[in-house]
Amino acid sequence: MSQEASWTRNSSIKGSTEAIRMALLTFSLIGLQFTWGTEMTYCTPYLLSLGLSKSKTSLVWIAGPISGLLVQPIVGILADKSRSRWGRRRPFMVGGAAIVCVCLFILGWTTEIIEFFAPDSKTQNQSRIILLAVLSIYGVDFAINAVQASCRSLIVDTLPIEKQQTGSAWATRMAAIGHVIGYILGSIDLHQIFGDFLGNTQFKQVVVVAALGLVLSVGVTSWAVTEKVLISDGTDTTDHDGPFAMFSQILRTTLNLPARMRIICWIQFWSWIGWFPFLFYSTTWVGEIYLRQNAKTSEGKVSDDALADIGRVGSTSLVIFSVIMLLGSLLIPLFVECPDDDTTFTSRLPPSPSQITAPTNKRKPSLLTAWTWSNILFALTLMATPFVSTMQSASFIVAICGLPWALAIWAPFAFMGVEINMLSSESIPYTSDRSPERPSIALVDSQLESIAKREHLLGDDRKGFEETAGVYLGILNLFTTLPQFVGTFVSMIVFRILEPGKDQELAHAIHIHRPSSGPNAIAVCMFIGGVSAFIASQLTRRL
Repeated sequence: MSQEASWTRNSSIKGSTEAIRMALLTFSLIGLQFTWGTEMTYCTPYLLSLGLSKSKTSLVWIAGPISGLLVQPIVGILADKSRSRWGRRRPFMVGGAAIVCVCLFILGWTTEIIEFFAPDSKTQNQSRIILLAVLSIYGVDFAINAVQASCRSLIVDTLPIEKQQTGSAWATRMAAIGHVIGYILGSIDLHQIFGDFLGNTQFKQVVVVAALGLVLSVGVTSWAVTEKVLISDGTDTTDHDGPFAMFSQILRTTLNLPARMRIICWIQFWSWIGWFPFLFYSTTWVGEIYLRQNAKTSEGKVSDDALADIGRVGSTSLVIFSVIMLLGSLLIPLFVECPDDDTTFTSRLPPSPSQITAPTNKRKPSLLTAWTWSNILFALTLMATPFVSTMQSASFIVAICGLPWALAIWAPFAFMGVEINMLSSESIPYTSDRSPERPSIALVDSQLESIAKREHLLGDDRKGFEETAGVYLGILNLFTTLPQFVGTFVSMIVFRILEPGKDQELAHAIHIHRPSSGPNAIAVCMFIGGVSAFIASQLTRRL
């Protein structure tokens, strides 16, 4: 039988005001998103420049879903049970960040490392360079998923239910700041600023800055937050700590999710089939269109560093994307009603902005409505990509997606955080006090039956949110990573059919000439993602 978990020390965050405390709690997401942005912006064109075909490159990105599928739930369970005197989440954040940094440096200096150990094997070095680069990307993906799982769980662990919406909003803002900083640095020529101090290529310098930024941001949050220390989780560790028990708990919890959690997870699943090709291929898509236009106007001249050109051009459009995302994360909470917003929730706005938005308070859409329309906007935007032929139009398509992205990384965690906190109560699920009708006896009976069924199915594994937040957020991440498997194989098939062999523009840069006629394979992948995002918008209405 499970017993109540016991703790020592209370959670606390340094800072004299709520805004400072929220900023420090979520500061780690700046470096996290900066690192994700570096990988998404540069790694696809980097692999293509090494000679990989697009279909094989899409298989490399299966590292993301594999790492998310395995790492986040396992790290969530291990952290939930951790009795470290430093807390349950921060040791995984710091350790994961260190591994990410090592893998990033290996990725940036892959060629030099291989040539150092095999200086006389130039004919075989190319395949070795590709292999080491792919392994480095896998290392980054696995480690950064551990960091992300711990950062998100730290927010849920530290904040009470009435602060979950605020915490998720701040997390979105910090992620947006990380995007802005990362894409601005990626869009400028860092070699003119740093010379060869951080490396002799743009890619190396971005990698160094990303590694330092991740260490700094994770360090700030780890310093500012004091976690509760778990003394006992109320279970017999001899029966519940094995690998089989971990996977059994994940599977059992996944199959018996509460109804609203299940819908949130499926919304995440369908929307991320669309987000996968956008996040990993949008830079390459914009860069290809740029190179095609440039080839027509420069009489076939090719840049000496096509990878840097694609990275900078793609990052320029992503700068606008991230600025729109940042503005959305700052402004949307002012005009969107909190989930289950009532008088018990802390006001999100100081008096002066509240006066500005007061006339719209009665007409505020819910966060659910905003999430639905953002999925519709995202779907329509992706469906337009096959018809884009100019760099300006492609940049506009990428930029406008910043608005739905702001909600995509805010709404699921906001709703999930509320639902996780609700599980700590054994009462009937929350019903808004604003509802003029009392729930019927049949509805109450149905809710009680659902609670009893869930308690029976979960048995001794059913604990309060404080002990299982990592598990539930890990399950949410499963529904974020599983669609990436779908996106990976869809992309592989599309690339193999429409663009077999090496990438057209980057292959041209290494003197392999191929025609550039026919539909753009990346645009076709995005169109398919748009259809999936539309399905997500319809599921959102079911909440």
